[in-house]
Amino acid sequence: MNNNQQPNKTSAGTNAAKVKQQNTASASNKFGTEFASETDVQAVKQQNSQAEAKKNQQSSQQ
Repeated sequence: MNNNQQPNKTSAGTNAAKVKQQNTASASNKFGTEFASETDVQAVKQQNSQAEAKKNQQSSQQ
């Protein structure tokens, strides 16, 4: 087993410092929230209930 592992990298080659940096950025809500204002919650709930009703209808026909 060769142990030529670079500093700050795991054996799989993951840069631990970069992952920590991305986790910190993610924790401070720099990612993920930019689309929240574009989401129509009412439309999503309606689509979910329609899909659930359709699923229930299909399962009762079997």
